[in-house]
Amino acid sequence: MEAAESVEPAGVSGWEVAVLDGGPADGMRVKVADRPRVVQVTYPCRAEGAAAGVRVEGVYVYRLDHGVTEEPLRYGFDIACP
Repeated sequence: MEAAESVEPAGVSGWEVAVLDGGPADGMRVKVADRPRVVQVTYPCRAEGAAAGVRVEGVYVYRLDHGVTEEPLRYGFDIACP
C-alpha cells in the first residue's frame, strides 16, 4: 500500500493520533480531527475495460472505540460494512 497523502483542512484544530485495528490497514497510524465516529479507508482496484476517468476502489470502514479517551485513539475494522 502506498503512503497516504497528508491533508489537513484549513481551520480545523484539535488533531489527534489514532491507530486502526484489524482489516487491511491494521496498525496504520492516522491523525483525525474532532473524533469522527467512522474512518473510511480506500484501496485502488484494477479495472479492466473501464471507461476513461473511471476508478474502482475497495472501501473499508473503521469505527471509533468509545472506550479509549486518550491518544492514541483506536478505530476497529468493521467487517459488516460494505
